[in-house]
Amino acid sequence: MNHEFYIRRCIELAKKALGNTYPNPVVGSVIVHEGKIIGEGYHEKAGAPHAEINAINSVKSAELLKDATIYVSLEPCSHYGKTPPCANKIIELGFKKVVIGTLDSHEKVNGQGKKLLKNAGIEVISDILEKECQDSNKRFFTYHQKKRPYLILKWAQSADGFLDRDFKPTQIGNPLTKQFVHLLRSQEHAILVGTTTALIDNPSLTTREIVGRNPVRILIDFDLKVPQNFNLYNNEARTIIFNIYKDGTESNITFIKITKENFLDQLMMNLYKQQIQSVIIEGGCNTLQQFIDQNLWDEAIVIKNETLFLRNGTKAPEFENELVEVKKFRDNSIQFYKN
Repeated sequence: MNHEFYIRRCIELAKKALGNTYPNPVVGSVIVHEGKIIGEGYHEKAGAPHAEINAINSVKSAELLKDATIYVSLEPCSHYGKTPPCANKIIELGFKKVVIGTLDSHEKVNGQGKKLLKNAGIEVISDILEKECQDSNKRFFTYHQKKRPYLILKWAQSADGFLDRDFKPTQIGNPLTKQFVHLLRSQEHAILVGTTTALIDNPSLTTREIVGRNPVRILIDFDLKVPQNFNLYNNEARTIIFNIYKDGTESNITFIKITKENFLDQLMMNLYKQQIQSVIIEGGCNTLQQFIDQNLWDEAIVIKNETLFLRNGTKAPEFENELVEVKKFRDNSIQFYKN
């Protein structure tokens, strides 16, 4: 059987839920009987049935399951959470073979699901398109392995390398790249800005240009300078404000007290505690440069207006990394980098 073909389909299915499953991973599953796909499913949101269960429930002739192979992009869970263990259900239904894309690095799984299946006499094949499966869950794996969120730097600059004209807010992207940014926000868990960006732009940091979930908003505002009538304090999304004065929660706003010394280490530790799996760093040059200087990032996305020359203003961050991909959106290009 072409295991790679079916695992690739699992990955495609998993990506349909990107942005909707936090803090859970995205997972897809396919059930194959005599070379034909008879069931498909993916984990749609946290607390809802897992991919394997949705795939099983989609099969019209349940009697075929005991002679079928179930494919899953991530190792079936073996512990009780908001849902029962998927490995137990696979055993109960009498599957003879399970094919797994990659094992789960979560401490409650981490090979236990595979072991449970094998101990039940099921043939288990794993590590099929392992790298691709891990990449589809890069946020989940980074969070559990590095104990911090997956970090994406993002900014827009002119052709001559400025973020604004004469230090005043300037529209650089076009409508297409604006929609791209809002799609990105809907897929990532959270988005972060600093005090200066919040004061100058008064951003909402929502997905108003598309239909999609709003990310958790993160504000670094040590001295609580941003007025509470600004958009970041509205009730459109959960908001976390890091500051030097207070802890506590008020409605949808969570205040977390940290110090200015080594604040990036404290930030990562606290975001891990808050179960934030990915963050778009969309702050101004100073905020972005701090992450770059600490080499604390995983991806960078740079929107460049090829026809706009601003000549004076805030310089874009200093950044030297290998370009991975470029996409064209009319007069804008989007450059993708990986660390």
